[in-house]
Amino acid sequence: MPLEIRTKECLYIFSIGIFFSMTLCLLCYSLLQNNLFHGVVFRFILGNCLSSSAIIFTFVLNRYFLPLLPSPHWVYWAGFFLFLSGLCGTLIAYFLSYFLHVKMLMLFAQHFVWFGFFIGMMSCVVALLLYQFITLSHAKEKQEKLLIQSRLKSLERQLNPHFLFNALNSLAELLHVNPFKAEKILLELSSFLRSSMKEEAMISLSEEMENVIRYIALENVRFDDKIVLICDIPSLLEKKKIPKFSIQLIIENAIKHGFKGDTLTIIISIEQKEKLEIAISNDGLPISKPSFGIGLQNLQERLSLLCDGQLQLKNEHNPIFILSIGDTP
Repeated sequence: MPLEIRTKECLYIFSIGIFFSMTLCLLCYSLLQNNLFHGVVFRFILGNCLSSSAIIFTFVLNRYFLPLLPSPHWVYWAGFFLFLSGLCGTLIAYFLSYFLHVKMLMLFAQHFVWFGFFIGMMSCVVALLLYQFITLSHAKEKQEKLLIQSRLKSLERQLNPHFLFNALNSLAELLHVNPFKAEKILLELSSFLRSSMKEEAMISLSEEMENVIRYIALENVRFDDKIVLICDIPSLLEKKKIPKFSIQLIIENAIKHGFKGDTLTIIISIEQKEKLEIAISNDGLPISKPSFGIGLQNLQERLSLLCDGQLQLKNEHNPIFILSIGDTP
């Protein structure tokens, strides 16, 4: 596919063009003991003309010519266009300098067309090096992106609800006692599992809270409605994106390690500071091990990869977790 030249790489081309022309011009003006002021001005004109010409020719080639040509011919056309960019840049620099009365080297002024051919050939060499640099840069970024996606997929696979068997066993018992409620809970389980199978790594805060409510409804079948959720989401923050199942995982952890037989109250508070901060507390058992287990470590890594976020344990005795959600890349 045609090579995409981005703004950052255009700046590289400008910098290399200016450096190349500056070095060449100042060396020639110094060796021939000409006026260095005119050398600096001519270097500036030549460098900008070469760089601008290279970017314009590369853009035209990449956008309009390469998509119409068979890929085996791309190298030849690219070399021809880059040669033209060097030639045209040199000719434009000559005429600009002439009209601006910038004193040029006599040899250059007399043979500017031949210099244009020479600089065109040099442009091919420099462009080849730039092409290799940009191609390697793109390949590295693509590999890093694929690696991050692979790690996220791996982490998400580890977050599949492990309570599924418990929920199904509880539903089997509920069918004999309250078939209507069992049907309602079964639909909640279906919705929850459907959400867990979606490909999105980031979902809105309101969607995450819907998953949390479904999850607690499913767990309350097993715990006889002893799990109480208190949460008030500011309407302005409902569309904020957060990693899928991030709040749910902390609540799952609270129920698994904090439930002590009577009611367990879970409170979620959300506010926007420098980052979106979600505080999740419960009145269950104190946390015996402050270090994160596999599930919370996975969540920490997902937060870091997806949104420059962080997970903190603020209080061990009255368990409080803080989710910090940064801007999505």
